[in-house]
This record gives sequence, C-alpha cells and structure tokens, in this order.
Amino acid sequence: MLIVTTNDIPGHRIDAVFGEVMGLTVRARDIGAQLMANFRSIGGGELPEMTKALYESRQQVMHRMVTEAQQRGANAIVAMRFDTSELGPNWTEVCCYGTAVWVIPLARGEAGATGQSAYLVDHAAQQSGSGPLPGT
Repeated sequence: MLIVTTNDIPGHRIDAVFGEVMGLTVRARDIGAQLMANFRSIGGGELPEMTKALYESRQQVMHRMVTEAQQRGANAIVAMRFDTSELGPNWTEVCCYGTAVWVIPLARGEAGATGQSAYLVDHAAQQSGSGPLPGT
C-alpha cells in the first residue's frame, strides 16, 4: 500500500476516494521503563525505552489504518498524519489518519507521468504477458 503525506501522488491519478481511515491506540507506560526513563532523563539525551514504545505504537496504528483502507478497497492513502496526546499522567494516545483512495499510475507519455509511474505500468504489462507498452 502506497502511503504519502501529500494530497496527491506524482505520476498517479486518484480514481476513487473511499474516505478517511485511521488507526488508534492508547498505551500505558510500563512502570519499569518509566522509572528507567526518569533516571536517564537526569543526564539528558535520548530515552530509548520511550523511543521504542512510541515507534511500536506508530507501527501498530499504521497497520490498523492500512487494514481499514484495504477493507474499503483502497490501494493508497493520501494526506496521512500522526497525532499524539497525553491522556492522564501515564497514558498516551497515538493516532494516524489519512484518506483512502484508489490510484492508477500514469503511463510513459501521459501528462504528469513520472519515471516511477511509467515503470509500474510497464512492469504490470510485462507481468500480464502483454509486454512493454507501445512507445516505451
């Protein structure tokens, strides 16, 4: 699934819009990791326990968002964003959201085509056995 933070995808035409999709999780901080992070914060620098927890949360919510988009029939998500907030002293909400769409790569020679989109079209044609498209 192609996921971008932009409102469009260079070299692709948005053919259908399926609406907003999102992934959400609320995490409680592990007391051991919290204590270790508090201790490390005295000296400054990165808190690897908190970095790992946030990274895992983002991966989880992205997976949930992609699953929802696939269930709607999308092959891409545009305008993807992350959002986080604190819910009380030990809970963190992590959310990602975007717009589920169906995109079609533009072939070589079409207005707006890119090298990547032309490659995708050519590759799909080769996989289907029809060979490269005329003019490629």
